[in-house]
Amino acid sequence: MSTKEPFETSFHGLVVIDANSGKVLHSTNGDKYFIPASNVKIFTLFAAKKMLSKKAPALKYVFRNDTTYIKGTGYPASLHPYFNDSLGVFFLKKQQGISLSLPQNEIPRFGPGWAWEDYDTYFSPEINDFPLYGNVLTAYPENEKRIYPSILNDSVYVKNNPVGREEFSNTFYINQNNNDTLTIPFITAPIFTKKMLEDVLKQDVSISKVFPNSEPQILEGIETDSIAKRMMYVSDNFLAEQLLLMCSSTLSDTLSSKKTITHILENELSDLKNQPRWVDGSGLSRYNLFTPESMVHVLKKLYEELPSEKLFALFPSWNRDGTIETWEELQKPRYIFAKSGGMGNTYNLSGYLKTKSGKILIFSSMNNHFRVPSSKVREEIELILMSLWERY
Repeated sequence: MSTKEPFETSFHGLVVIDANSGKVLHSTNGDKYFIPASNVKIFTLFAAKKMLSKKAPALKYVFRNDTTYIKGTGYPASLHPYFNDSLGVFFLKKQQGISLSLPQNEIPRFGPGWAWEDYDTYFSPEINDFPLYGNVLTAYPENEKRIYPSILNDSVYVKNNPVGREEFSNTFYINQNNNDTLTIPFITAPIFTKKMLEDVLKQDVSISKVFPNSEPQILEGIETDSIAKRMMYVSDNFLAEQLLLMCSSTLSDTLSSKKTITHILENELSDLKNQPRWVDGSGLSRYNLFTPESMVHVLKKLYEELPSEKLFALFPSWNRDGTIETWEELQKPRYIFAKSGGMGNTYNLSGYLKTKSGKILIFSSMNNHFRVPSSKVREEIELILMSLWERY
């Protein structure tokens, strides 16, 4: 990153390596720690690829007498407005008696260091063991007048005041002139999960504090890559957090993002030169600290372990306007496969660059503490990447 105005008072790092040889082509502040924002999702992707099967674990269950005991795994796709996954619902509708087992440990509804005032913003749904509907109320445009899930219909009030939710209750407000699809997180709780299940299954569901002491069976959900790709393309914080919880479900009955993070750092990433401070799956927390070298290290591991076509499909295209799902510069082939990450005074981009000659480069550009618009930083990143594309 240039040190000229307007960047001379902010903090910038850039590492570029040859993907095949591992040769370092450039390093500026590569071993310095930055707030990564959503670049953390690259580490979450890595954890998911290492710890989850091709199909994600939708729930655990045990048959005992006339009851099917079920336990959440953190699986985020059930009845989700994007995935519309009903696999778990179809399975449960076939059961005579259902008992929802509470998680063995308390799962914090928000990650460490998340902004408290974001409780009703679309990008900050609560975290829990048995999410349904993406843990959000979806309000479709005025002409449709539809609330999803419908069980929350009576909790929505149409007024002139701003869109939002009461902080400590599932009471929602929608502007009467709204013409957009809105998503507002709802408050999760076992009793509310029970009510939502009863509503969709049309049968009673009991709650149990214990889960039968026998080896549970696992109901498979949708493909893990489908969840991971959606996380990467739209930078979905909820999916990122739930992926880490699902990973922990493969280790024990304790659902914990911290458990997953510790496992990955102590095993799969014990060779990291700069151990990160990694506290959540999404990057919402400013407690996270990562170096550009660490980003490149994990990107190289992914490149070595996955076929390029499959790997690059998990990363969105990018240009200076940000993440794009279709490549706009038709005169050039798609050549940047990267995850961006931004929050106040922070913008990072890490991923893969396919050069003019066909060479694959791995890069991480991390930029903190700037006071110019993020668009200026993105323009500078694009200039660097275009130079690399032409040079190599």
